[in-house]
Amino acid sequence: MIQLKSIREIELMAEGGKILAATVQMLRGEVRTGMSTQDLDAIAEKFIRGHAGATPAFKGLYGFPGTLCTSINQEIVHGIPSRKRVLKDGDIISIDVGVGYRGYFTDSATTVAVGEVDEETVRLLDTTERALAAGIAAAVPGNHLGDIGAAVQRVVEAAGFSVVRDLVGHGIGVAFHEEPQVPNYGKPKRGLKLVPGLTLAIEPMVNVGGPQTRTLADKWTIVTVDGSRSAHFEHTVAITQSGNRVLTAA
Repeated sequence: MIQLKSIREIELMAEGGKILAATVQMLRGEVRTGMSTQDLDAIAEKFIRGHAGATPAFKGLYGFPGTLCTSINQEIVHGIPSRKRVLKDGDIISIDVGVGYRGYFTDSATTVAVGEVDEETVRLLDTTERALAAGIAAAVPGNHLGDIGAAVQRVVEAAGFSVVRDLVGHGIGVAFHEEPQVPNYGKPKRGLKLVPGLTLAIEPMVNVGGPQTRTLADKWTIVTVDGSRSAHFEHTVAITQSGNRVLTAA
């Protein structure tokens, strides 16, 4: 069931979103060669819990053990933080994180280069971030879910990359995952009509190679079948009377 949010509820989500935006900004500055993904996870948990009323949304969600999903190189999403996963120069790491605050949730992700990366990787990160911006720009009253997906897909495929189709964005608010699903591909003017009060996690996941995915033996980490690199950017967005509001913007 789709849950439309009141103005008061969106304001509460925006308060949590500020904490989440600060968390993402801080983590982007912390990423460096030689640190483990568990190091990042510990930093994130301490930072989130340092804000009164805020909790790490992922920790314990469906049994997930971490505050962050930390996915390196060909890992698309849901990488488990580990002391054994140490970042190297030339890696990329996708950091996905959520915050619970006063009964409401927000969700955000970013992908960060570790040291120097090649030109194709720079282009991958830039394209995925631009695809997110295009999806957000299409998330306005009167448009449809298909407009969001079509906008993302257009940017990604124009750059010669592929959109992950097995994984989607989602509604968010009182529960971390709510209806509707938000695909990163589609046709304009198809699907659910966007109305004020909808709160959506829009999250392009983009591969250098093909879109196919598989899940590792840990039953969490999802990787590209062809071993190509993947990037992931995400914001929580509220549809409003005047357009939209990015609740997790820095």
